[in-house]
Amino acid sequence: MTDNELRLRAPEPEDLEVMYQMENDPSMWSVSCTTVPYSRFMLRQYIEQATGDIFTDKQVRLMVERVDDGQVVGCADLTNYEPLHGRAEIGLAISSAFQGKGIGGRVLNLLCRYAFDFLHVHQLVAYIPADNEVCLRMFAREGFTRHLPLRDWLATSDGTYKDAVLVQCLSDRENL
Repeated sequence: MTDNELRLRAPEPEDLEVMYQMENDPSMWSVSCTTVPYSRFMLRQYIEQATGDIFTDKQVRLMVERVDDGQVVGCADLTNYEPLHGRAEIGLAISSAFQGKGIGGRVLNLLCRYAFDFLHVHQLVAYIPADNEVCLRMFAREGFTRHLPLRDWLATSDGTYKDAVLVQCLSDRENL
């Protein structure tokens, strides 16, 4: 999937360092369900062994790169894929140097188009920290609606919990 400036593509061995930096950023762990750092060896194995087939792996990771220079600016995940029910969860990570530039919303749009048009997923969901208004607004702009507040859903690094919101988008959304 691509637009004029961004492309979603499969991970390549050259993405190892970008993935290493992103996966080992503790500020992301509370929303990614990661509890320990990943080694380069583990990430290299992931890149080598992932089939890239959501039907086999029940998940797929796509790297986000700029079309003009091939610079990787983040990654997008579809996880917990349930083909029987036609649903998957979305995860987005944009490198800190590229945040605040509207890239997240464009990546979300590309990922939705890929999931709905190519994979024929019926619905996508995401769990967003309730205090992350920027992210909640971005998902809302892309046709996601808030459905369920989840109390103490996300553990924080200081041992406390914070609320999250379940957002959902159906394949028949109007603003694709």
